[in-house]
Amino acid sequence: MNKKSKILNSNALYTFIAIILGFIVGAILLLIIGDDPIVAYSKLFTGVFGKPKFIAYSIVYASPLIFTGLSVAFSFRTGVFNIGAEGQFVVGSIAAVVTGILFDLPAPLHILVCLISAAAAGALWGAVVGLLKVKRGINEVLSYIMFNWIAFYLSNYVVNIAMFGRDSGGEATKDIAESAEIGAPEFLKTLTGCTDINWGILLAIGAAILMWFIMEKTTLGFKLRAVGFSKTSAEYAGISSNKVFMISMSISGILAGLGGAVQVLGMQHRVSQFATQEQYGFQGITVALIGASNPIGCIFAALFYGAMKYGGNKLTMVNVPAEVVNIIMGTIIVFIAVSHVFKRLLNKKTGGEA
Repeated sequence: MNKKSKILNSNALYTFIAIILGFIVGAILLLIIGDDPIVAYSKLFTGVFGKPKFIAYSIVYASPLIFTGLSVAFSFRTGVFNIGAEGQFVVGSIAAVVTGILFDLPAPLHILVCLISAAAAGALWGAVVGLLKVKRGINEVLSYIMFNWIAFYLSNYVVNIAMFGRDSGGEATKDIAESAEIGAPEFLKTLTGCTDINWGILLAIGAAILMWFIMEKTTLGFKLRAVGFSKTSAEYAGISSNKVFMISMSISGILAGLGGAVQVLGMQHRVSQFATQEQYGFQGITVALIGASNPIGCIFAALFYGAMKYGGNKLTMVNVPAEVVNIIMGTIIVFIAVSHVFKRLLNKKTGGEA
C-alpha cells in the first residue's frame, strides 16, 4: 500500500473530515435561527484559548472523559458495546468519596487507597454484568442500562446517609479529606488562574499509555483483539471468549471507576445528589468514537470534547444557545459512523483499495 492509500484509509483523515462537517452543520443551524456563526465560533475559540485559565479548565474537563473514553474504547476493541461506563463512573466516585471521608491516612497513601477502591468498585460493576452474560446469557446492553440506574439511585442514597452527608444539610456528601485530594500545587493554580487544576490529566494519560501497551504489545491484548475481530475464530484457536469477555468487562469498569475517582479527588471533592445522570459515561462513547477506539486517540478526542464543553459554556455571553455544541458533537458522531462510505467513495475515485 503506497503513501496515498495509507492516507485515504487512515481513521484520522475521516475523523478530521467529520469534525469539519460537524462545524459546517452547526454554522448552518446558527444561520437558520438568526445567529452569526462567525461570532459564535470566535467566542467558542476565545473561550478555550483566550487565557491560560481557559486552557487549564478545558484540560480539567477532559481528564475524566479520557478515562470513560478508554473504558468504552477498550470494550469496543474486544467486541463489547459498553453503555455502562456511566454507572461504573458513578460507583467509582462513590467509592472514592467514601474512602476519602472515612480514612485518615497520609496524602500519598490516602490518594492511592481512594483510587484502588474506585477501581475495585468499577471492576465489580462491570464484572457482574459480564457474569450475567456468561452464565445466564443476559444481553449486556440491557444489563448495563439497568446498572446505570442502580448506580444513580445508590449514589443518591449514599449522599443522604448521615455518616457521609454534610453537617449543613446540603444535598451532597461531606468533602473528602485534604490528604485525598490530587490538586496541583498552589503555584500552578496561581500561574494558570485555575483553582481546580489537578494531576488527573497525568493519571489519565498514564492509563491511556498502559492500555495501548496492553492491547498492542501483550499476549492478553492479542487475545482481547482476537475475540473482538471474530469470536468464533478465536475460540477455534483455543481462546476462551467467556474469559476474555469477563476480563474486558472488568478492565472497562476499572477505567470508568478511576474516571469517577479523578473527578472527585481532583475537582468536586464531594458527590452531590443527582437530579439526572451526569453523562460522563455516555460522553465517553463519543470520545471513543472520535478517537477511533485507540487509547492514544482517546487522549486527543477527550481534550477536544473537554474544550468544546468548557468553551460552549461561554456562548451564552453572545446570546448563542450552548446546546449548539451538543449539535456539533452529535453531527460529528453521525459522520464518523458513516465514514466507511466516505472511505469507499474516495478510494473508488482515486483507484485505491477499499
